[in-house]
Amino acid sequence: METLCAKLELPLRSFSTTSCSYCRPPKLRIPSPNRCSRLKLAIRQEKRSTEEIPWSPALEGDASGGKLIRSIISRSFFGLAAATGAAVLLSCSSPAIAESVTVAFPVSRVREVNTVQRTLVEAWGLIRESFVDPTFNHQDWDMKLQQTMVELFSLKSADAAYSKVSGMLATLGDPFTRIISPKEYQSFRIGSDGNLQGVGLFINVEPSSGHLIVLSCLDGSPAFRAGIQEGDELIEIDGETLMGLDGAAAAQKLRGRVGTTVTVKFHSGREYEAGSGIREVKLSRDVIKISPVTTTILFHVSPDGRESKIGYVRLSAFSQTAAAEMESSIQAMEDQGVQSYILDLRNNPGGLVTAGLDVAQIWLDGDETLVNTIDRDGNMLPIDMVNGHALTHDPLVVLVNEGSASASEILAGALRDNGRALLVGNKTFGKGKIQSVTELHDGSALFITVAKYLSPSLHDIDQVGITPDIQCTPDVLTAPRPLPAGDRTTADTLESDSCILIAEHELEMEQSEGSAS
Repeated sequence: METLCAKLELPLRSFSTTSCSYCRPPKLRIPSPNRCSRLKLAIRQEKRSTEEIPWSPALEGDASGGKLIRSIISRSFFGLAAATGAAVLLSCSSPAIAESVTVAFPVSRVREVNTVQRTLVEAWGLIRESFVDPTFNHQDWDMKLQQTMVELFSLKSADAAYSKVSGMLATLGDPFTRIISPKEYQSFRIGSDGNLQGVGLFINVEPSSGHLIVLSCLDGSPAFRAGIQEGDELIEIDGETLMGLDGAAAAQKLRGRVGTTVTVKFHSGREYEAGSGIREVKLSRDVIKISPVTTTILFHVSPDGRESKIGYVRLSAFSQTAAAEMESSIQAMEDQGVQSYILDLRNNPGGLVTAGLDVAQIWLDGDETLVNTIDRDGNMLPIDMVNGHALTHDPLVVLVNEGSASASEILAGALRDNGRALLVGNKTFGKGKIQSVTELHDGSALFITVAKYLSPSLHDIDQVGITPDIQCTPDVLTAPRPLPAGDRTTADTLESDSCILIAEHELEMEQSEGSAS
């Protein structure tokens, strides 16, 4: 049988771009990474053709639980069907070419597999250009492409081919660099927009055990009504074991069309009548409106009889609407005479990095550094505000715990290191990497770790986390659990949380010191 073959020529060169159109001017100064503003993909067959693909900057953080802080969404199409075809991937149009690599590989006759081959070439080139580790986990990345292309050639299905691509990405040794299917990517985009169809659970893998743990359960959601709670461990979905699945894959199984059902088996640390702590419930999927901000006003009385209003703000995720909703909530509480604030980031797995930076600007003034990024060459690039004006200067305490990750850690670090807030709770998750998200030509998406970050005071967060200024006792590490609608007194529920009591005490002390001075 004749083997079709294609060549890939990759001239590489790094360029700088001054584009920063995705910032919220004039508040942020984000350094431009060493990447080109355009990516050209060209196919040479009998007739030579070229497509230009503009880079469209946008920011993404980790869904994780996920984002240098550019998320690049690009679309492309190119063919590899010609027997003597060659693909040319140019970093930038320039007469100077720093490096050129040519790789030959067999082109599959199976149309679906050939599509995945094209996706692999695209993903490989993006990783080669921007992956945070320029050694690619101490392996020959060019040879890896050639080996994988040969392995793809004999496959007969797209699923098998995508599995092979995922295996190739796994050799980078970075669990956050991955590819997801077009369907999964659509779900990801819907989630970051603030709406999805599912059961209302935030889940993540517990690092030490590998178990899928419920981080939080949205108030009023199908999962909430079924009694699933924070800390419960998911065991099965529709009879399928979840061993080895990450949070994103499990979340995809829970999502689906409104009105359809999903059966979930989970283990709870709480005592149930059955005695084993294992329950199985059937959940009817619904439209889940993710409002990331919930607020209430706490009325605090100090030992000397002074009364004060404390604004409690819980931020559950960094979606596109998070900063705008928080700004509106803070302004409303300011109008009601609130004198201090508690910002609760417990069990907030992260989200859009830009949302975290925008939230930081609600609380900070001036030209403060919000976070420091470190690129693949080891260059440190600070991200600073420009002429920032805080919405309020009232005293602030931020609550964190082991479920606070990624953008939550960026925000907590920015507020503490700039002297704006005291941190109370437990050590955070420890995710100090930033991913870009690129939509590929077939509608799938490639997540690439493109940078590491440090707090403004240069504290390394990755796999370390942030230790709060004051730690809560072990019995209060779980975020406050709302009572069913119609039965709850939110303030009473919060006042039973010892972390809230510690925060109130610290705010009282700060206000007393301010009055004395």
